[in-house]
Amino acid sequence: MNKILSLIVLLISLHVFSQDKRVPVDTIVTTNHTATINGKKITYKAQTGTQPVFDSNGNIKATLFYTYYQRTNISNSQTRPIVMSFNGGPGSASVWMHIAYTGPKTLRIDDEGNPIQPYGIKDNPYSILDVSDIVFINPVNTAYSRPVTTKDEKVDKKYFFGVNADAKYLADWLNTFVTRNNRWKSPKYIIGESYGGTRVMQLAHELQSKQWMYLNGVIMVSPADYKLLRTESSEDYAINFPYFTAAAWYHQQLTNKLQQKDLLDILPESENFAVNKLLPALAKGGYIKNEEKEEIASQMAYYSGIKKEVILKHNLEIPKAYFWKELLRDSQGKTIGRLDSRYLGLDRRETGIKPDYSPELVSWLHSFTPAINYYIQNELQFKTDVKYNMFGPVHPWDFSNNNSRENLRKAMAENPYLQVLVQSGYYDGATTYSAAKYTLGKIDPSGKLLDRMHFKGYRSGHMMYLRKEDLQKANNDLRTFILNSSQNIGAAKY
Repeated sequence: MNKILSLIVLLISLHVFSQDKRVPVDTIVTTNHTATINGKKITYKAQTGTQPVFDSNGNIKATLFYTYYQRTNISNSQTRPIVMSFNGGPGSASVWMHIAYTGPKTLRIDDEGNPIQPYGIKDNPYSILDVSDIVFINPVNTAYSRPVTTKDEKVDKKYFFGVNADAKYLADWLNTFVTRNNRWKSPKYIIGESYGGTRVMQLAHELQSKQWMYLNGVIMVSPADYKLLRTESSEDYAINFPYFTAAAWYHQQLTNKLQQKDLLDILPESENFAVNKLLPALAKGGYIKNEEKEEIASQMAYYSGIKKEVILKHNLEIPKAYFWKELLRDSQGKTIGRLDSRYLGLDRRETGIKPDYSPELVSWLHSFTPAINYYIQNELQFKTDVKYNMFGPVHPWDFSNNNSRENLRKAMAENPYLQVLVQSGYYDGATTYSAAKYTLGKIDPSGKLLDRMHFKGYRSGHMMYLRKEDLQKANNDLRTFILNSSQNIGAAKY
């Protein structure tokens, strides 16, 4: 593979340095590549480097590490769609979707997503690079991104680590990136996974209202909605319940009547029960009549594989962590995964209320960590001694004044072109598919924007793209969404 190496370094004052002096503040390494995607050969270049975060006075606050893929065998790159990609955490590098989902390379894993030694990468024949350029961005303290301070100055954590602060500085950074790379005429998309769902909901409004950068699409992959997540409210327990049905069905813990049905035939039943029966029952709290409580517990057991007496002892409120410990406790003595409940774990003791560890995350870190470190330094030719932070120090994270749902609604209302796509795995127990559907409904209670909101589900977990069948399907869904929402549909008006 013919690689061209170019280096651009910004001269920095002797009084300014990054928190880790080995991190270059403004630099680019360019390499050229070829790939076969959707059966067609394409050529592309990868720009890997760092770009500063500037404050309103032009001072450098941080430097963000990114990788920017551009298809080169096309006639007009300026009007080609561009996808700006983030992961979540908060505190996670943009590694997961980079080398396992939308990028031109993917992990060496088996068809179900399990790591294979020796660890490494291979070509991704399903990448969306054939229809859109992609930039993977790493927020401060993730990957090689770091704050920048003057001598004796402390890092301004409030500038970076919070729902609103995060969106503000990332919007500023994206403005610089789009300007530097001459992409203002391009159809623009932002995609975020997990906490990245909250991030892109907030970022959509920040980009449009403060940067006047209007978007064609917002894509949320397994989104985390902190208006619901871990609130332990009646809504939290009820809305997440259909995930129990999916996980129990996968592990064959339901009755024969349900196991004989296809997953997509029983999930609507569970969703209907959760919203129309379980939620009203939970809302009654201690006022619920014993007869109704018994009936609800029986139905919960039917749709979850958890014993009725266990459900009653929990007063109908089954925490997800307890479910991961309980589902296979008696039959196999194993736990199931949080982010992907197809994975199994082994605890020290079968007793307890939650698993000792997340077997799926351990599995993923086995394959992702060596792969991204090898790929960046050897194929993208970005050389550094700095540690690549898979998860970086960003806490405490400020969740106050989280109006991300409403801000996405405003962004959609103010931009008739803006479309939204949500992708979720049915076996994701952390940010469940049913919670993602619920979020879409809560973004716009009027229902007037629902025709611009799209949901796609997959038979896998949080990172549904790790399963080969869903890698292809999910990328095709992205490809269709981008092609449809980037078409010229006339004037942007109602």
